[in-house]
Amino acid sequence: MSVVMALLLGLFWSTAANAGSPLPRAAAAAAVFNVKDYGAVGDGHVNDSPAIQKAITAANAAGGGIVEFPAGNFKSKNTVHLKSNVTINLDAGSTILGSVADTYDNAEPNPYDAYQDYGHSHFHDAMFYGDNLTDIGFTGSGTIDGMGYLVTATRDPGPGEADKIISLTRCHHLTLSGITIRHGGHFAALINDCDHVVSDHLTIDTASDQDGWNIISTTDVTVTHANISANDDALVFKSDYALGAKLPSGHVTVTDSTLSARCCNALMFGSETCGDFTDYQFQGITINGANKSGLGMVSMDGANISDVHYRDITMTNVHSPIFQKIATRKRCGNNPGVGHISDVTYDGITATGSSPGVTPTLWGESGGNHISNETFTNVTITVPGGSQAVNTALPTNNVTNYDPTSIGTRPSYGWYLHNADDIHFVNSSVRFAANDNRPAVIANGGGPVTFDHFTAQRGSGSSYDLGFQAVAGYCATSSTDTAGGALRVNTTNSTRKC
Repeated sequence: MSVVMALLLGLFWSTAANAGSPLPRAAAAAAVFNVKDYGAVGDGHVNDSPAIQKAITAANAAGGGIVEFPAGNFKSKNTVHLKSNVTINLDAGSTILGSVADTYDNAEPNPYDAYQDYGHSHFHDAMFYGDNLTDIGFTGSGTIDGMGYLVTATRDPGPGEADKIISLTRCHHLTLSGITIRHGGHFAALINDCDHVVSDHLTIDTASDQDGWNIISTTDVTVTHANISANDDALVFKSDYALGAKLPSGHVTVTDSTLSARCCNALMFGSETCGDFTDYQFQGITINGANKSGLGMVSMDGANISDVHYRDITMTNVHSPIFQKIATRKRCGNNPGVGHISDVTYDGITATGSSPGVTPTLWGESGGNHISNETFTNVTITVPGGSQAVNTALPTNNVTNYDPTSIGTRPSYGWYLHNADDIHFVNSSVRFAANDNRPAVIANGGGPVTFDHFTAQRGSGSSYDLGFQAVAGYCATSSTDTAGGALRVNTTNSTRKC
């Protein structure tokens, strides 16, 4: 290696370390390919896509390398095709700009279109696209900005239009760190059937567009220090049938991150849920707003979701702090059944709801498809409140809809449980901002359900605090209202078991 190359690599490592942006494995001993050496202008007007593609091709042909963007504005009017062993590094002050020109790759045909939304079914119509690649990445401290030119889900992309910035399928060892992604269209980033994904200090701002990052049918993921502001879903885990198979997802850790969603869900499972999900760890997360769920989890298409753990999470301005639902949409190939949600824990959760509030809910399906084995420890929820008492009968439910409002008005303000087994609340509480005359909790079907050192605020006109309807085994010990009085229990066809 020449002295110049050694100096370049030393500078790059120093820059990446200072930006908190780890490099992919292949970058450790890679050459640097500056896009300006391949004809890029960086003036924000000239189309630099051909030069970017030449640099990527050269790096790949050399056995791997770092395609470097120095400071400047690089207009990219064509889809850039990524290649294995190539890292895109955006230096400070560098921006890759989307274009109004209809010159991106067309959406490819997909025989499995019927099983998921259009944007999930097509991958070529993106600013950056790659399939079946190994050791690729986006690093540095620069920006990729769609400039508002990418198509959102309000319509399908036409010929030459893109609806996502980063689109990757069947890729292995992906790094997505340090950079900022803005105005992503339908998706800032969408990955499907990938593995060994590492992301640190990634910033996504799609609050004026749609989704932040969709991680679909992907395993072995570590996300740290993400900051994602979205209009639709911010950080969402899905499994669909876009690649013609029911694929697993799991072994995921997300820590020390900040999320918000203007329209929809901040941290979400679904709605596309074909393959199973297992082993998810979420810790140290701040959620600053969600018009649907703060922490949402739905099994719509037959997926089994299990071994999911939430710790040390603070939510404000969320309409539905915690929402789980099993439903029977079954929009998945390979004859899907009805799914399960089980073995989920919440520990150290603080949530403040916003109006119109949606009662935190666990909604299982009938028969053998109950929600099961969940524990809520040190979970403190404050809802907007303000409701009069309502009919305590089972609310209506749209079995093909995943929105928290797909279930009718809950007759309780703090928690509503339906077909949920082995649910345990420990050192937890529910309160309201404005007087609410509904019971704090109603459990309908399932069981056992237990409350240990549970605190519930009592509405001035409420007739009881905990309601159990056809519950096989309920127990409330050392549990009081906020004034220190014993919680009032109302039961119908239920058995006590303490």
